[in-house]
Amino acid sequence: MKIGYIGLGLMGAPIVRNMLKAGFTVVVHNRSRAIVDQLASEGATVANSAREVAAQVDVVFTNLPDSPDVEQVVLGKDGIIEGAHPGLIYVDNSTIKPETARHIAAELRKVSVGALDAAVSGGQVGAINGQLVIMVGGEQADFDSVTPIFKAIGKSWVLVGSAGAGQIAKACNQIMVGAQMAAMGELMVLAAKGGVDPFKVVEAIKGGAAQCWTLDNKPERLRQGNRAPGFKAYMQLKDLNIVLDTAAAYGVELPLSEAAQSLFEAMVAAGDGELDNAAVLSVLEARAGVHVGP
Repeated sequence: MKIGYIGLGLMGAPIVRNMLKAGFTVVVHNRSRAIVDQLASEGATVANSAREVAAQVDVVFTNLPDSPDVEQVVLGKDGIIEGAHPGLIYVDNSTIKPETARHIAAELRKVSVGALDAAVSGGQVGAINGQLVIMVGGEQADFDSVTPIFKAIGKSWVLVGSAGAGQIAKACNQIMVGAQMAAMGELMVLAAKGGVDPFKVVEAIKGGAAQCWTLDNKPERLRQGNRAPGFKAYMQLKDLNIVLDTAAAYGVELPLSEAAQSLFEAMVAAGDGELDNAAVLSVLEARAGVHVGP
């Protein structure tokens, strides 16, 4: 299979590298030229538009910031739909609104293109290591066709349901991620305020019922004073906005997600949106008058 990939940011670029390592031919396109040139030097083929990518591949991926970006690249001028051909499969690794994923899938079906909303979790580290978790919505036949590619970039891939189901699953994932980041910030700030080393506290509790991905992966970076992304806080806020918009559409109350959203709103308002989502503890540090780490 010949693959196209559009959107070469913190996640997209390492995903492409793992596709290349697995032996796939990959055609790339991105607004910023520097990463395109870098990937070209590593074996990727360059295209000048989404339409041009789609016209020459069997499967075309996107990994873009938000719903309007994805809709524009897929359905807009010089978009994927203009390069569509029967048998093409479209796969979106972005995190977007479920209704946007459903709309795009419906429009692509009109031109005989399959669509999978295949949101990913694992952050930049997971993308680099080919250890992403992939949550997929779409048709079984399209999922089966793309599975060999998922094997090159992920550690698990599940067809959750029809179009939009992958984005519902990602919203649920981000409920847990947002809560974990906020909870870790709270426990570390409480420990510091109580005169106890927060990293010793993490060491003491993470082998018990408090164990989670966040405590396994984030504290060591914080201990070193490293608050660089990772997964950027402003993107975590965007995802929590999608969570709460989706919850409102279905009449569901999510009080913990609302609390996490408030913390990330404060973090972004303070100018820290480009930092890692684990750095949300900075909001709690400021309120408590303590600092965690060097």
